[in-house]
Amino acid sequence: MRMNKREWGRAGLAMLGIAVAMAAIELAMGRVPICTCGTIDLWHGEVNSAGNSQHLSDWYTPSHIVHGLLFYAAARWLLPGRSLPLRAVLATLVEAAWEVVENTPAVIGRYRDATIALGYNGDSVVNSLADLVAMLLGFALAARLPVWASVLLVLALELAALLAIRDNLTLNVLMLLWPNDAVRNWQAG
Repeated sequence: MRMNKREWGRAGLAMLGIAVAMAAIELAMGRVPICTCGTIDLWHGEVNSAGNSQHLSDWYTPSHIVHGLLFYAAARWLLPGRSLPLRAVLATLVEAAWEVVENTPAVIGRYRDATIALGYNGDSVVNSLADLVAMLLGFALAARLPVWASVLLVLALELAALLAIRDNLTLNVLMLLWPNDAVRNWQAG
């Protein structure tokens, strides 16, 4: 399927609008624009710290890349005749909606109650925007990679986070929906 510059231009504007709306909603919800430490780091590797989910990337960034890989697969399966730019806009909308929902008091409380994220305070707006970009990176990779390579990338990203911090997208979803004491104890080390 051939794509033209005009369609990508409109899609790019729509994705930018979605990102701006997401940031505005989060600011209206009282989310901090950047880490209260006053800096914006490219990488923050300490999971159990006040800086987690406050900077541009952290150990949860791979899960957002996985979102993009999965959103591409879902959109390709559910919307086979639709253009790649339209599917990218829809993936952006889903990710932005998740970022807003993830930063509501109810979900932040759920993370604290059901997972090992006892001191979790939610994302900064800059972290949410970076998570959105990470999802788009995953989406773009999936659009170019063969299916087998996308599957291997998902497995590699999930395994890397699991080995590094005893958490990943799979465990995150499991613990949010069906908390398990054995998993929580293992994650706590």
